[in-house]
Amino acid sequence: MDFIKQQFSVQFEYNVYFTTALFNLQNVVFANFLEEKRTASLQKIFFVIDENVIRENSNLMAEIKAYFKKYDTVVLVEDILIMPGGEAVKNDLILFNKIVEAVNSSNLDRHSYIVAIGGGSLLDVAGYAAAVAHRGVRHIRIPTTTLSQNDSGIGVKNGVNYLNKKNFLGTFAPPLAVFNDELFLLTLDDRNWRSGISEAIKVALIKDEPFFSWIESNAVKLVERDLKIMNYLVRRCAELHLQHIAGDDPFEIGSSRPLDFGHWSAHKLEQLTNFGVLHGEAVAMGIALDSIYSTFSGRLSIQKADRVIKLLQALGFEITHPFMEVGKDNSLLDGLDEFRQHLGGQLTIMLLCDIGKGEEVHEIDNELLAKSARYLKELTKIEVE
Repeated sequence: MDFIKQQFSVQFEYNVYFTTALFNLQNVVFANFLEEKRTASLQKIFFVIDENVIRENSNLMAEIKAYFKKYDTVVLVEDILIMPGGEAVKNDLILFNKIVEAVNSSNLDRHSYIVAIGGGSLLDVAGYAAAVAHRGVRHIRIPTTTLSQNDSGIGVKNGVNYLNKKNFLGTFAPPLAVFNDELFLLTLDDRNWRSGISEAIKVALIKDEPFFSWIESNAVKLVERDLKIMNYLVRRCAELHLQHIAGDDPFEIGSSRPLDFGHWSAHKLEQLTNFGVLHGEAVAMGIALDSIYSTFSGRLSIQKADRVIKLLQALGFEITHPFMEVGKDNSLLDGLDEFRQHLGGQLTIMLLCDIGKGEEVHEIDNELLAKSARYLKELTKIEVE
C-alpha cells in the first residue's frame, strides 16, 4: 500500500467586542479594527441589514455612510442590501443568491468585507454567502438581538434551511469579528427581548450552576428590561459559548452537540408551526421537555426540574405547545431522526443529571417522553386554573 499523508492545522482567532453606538462618529472601535486588518489591496465593505433593524433604527444607513466618509480605511459599497429578518430569510434561496450576486456586481474580493447587521437568521445567511463566495470573503457580524448577541451571532456556524430541514446547507466558518452594540437591544419588542434568554438558561444548565442561580435571582429585572442586567447575561452566555467552541470539537466532527440541549424538539417545533414560534421560545419548551424527561428517566430530581420550569415561567415563556405532545399522530418525534441524521447516524441527546451538569445519552424512551410531555401539559392546566 502506497500513500502520502497530509496533515496541517489552521488557527482561527476572532474577537467579540462589546460597545455602545457602534457607528457614532466618536466611536473608533470599528474604525480601529479595520485599520488593523488593512492590506495593500483596495478593500471594500458591503453591508447586509435586517429590515427589522432598519424599521427600528431609521437613521442607521445614514450613520453608516457618514462613518465611512470620516473613516475611509475601506471603500463603502453605497448600495446597502436590505433583507427580511427572521426564519423566512433562511427558507428562500433567492435571498441567499442576492448576497452572492452583490458580491459579483460590487466586485468584492477576498480582501473585502461582508458585514451583516441583524438577528441570527440574517447572520446565518450572510455568513453562508460570505463563506462560499470566492471560497471566503471576510465576514463581520453585528448581532442585534439577545439571541444572536449571546449565541448564534458569536459562533462559527452558518446555514440555510433546505429540503424542509433546518440548517441542512451550511458551513463552519468563523467570522473575522463580532461587534455587540447594546443599543440595538433597546429597540426589541418584549417577545424578542425575552427570546434569547432561553439560550442563557440552556448553557447555564449544562455548564454553570452559579450562572443559573444568577438568572433566577435577576428574573424580575430581566423581565423589566434592565439593560445592565441583560448586558451581563449576554456577556456571560457568550463567554460560555465561546469557551465551548474553543474545545476539542469546534466544527462538530464528532456525534455530540452539547450546546443543543433542548434543541432537538425546538427545531422540529419551529418547522411544525411554520416558524410562528420563535427559536428562543421553542428552545424554552425544549428545555422544559428535556428537563422533565431527565427527571422521569432517573437523572434529575423533581425539585431541580421544577426550578427550571418555574424560571422559564417567571421569564414569561410558555413551557409546552400542542405540537410538543408526543403520540402516534404527532410529528415531533421526527425531530429525533433529523437530529440523528444531522450528527452522522448516532443519536446523541444532552440531558441533565444536575443543574450545571449535563450527560449525553444515545437512546430516548418514547413512552417516558410522552409522559414528560403530558406532565407539562397538565402543569400548564394547573397554572391556568
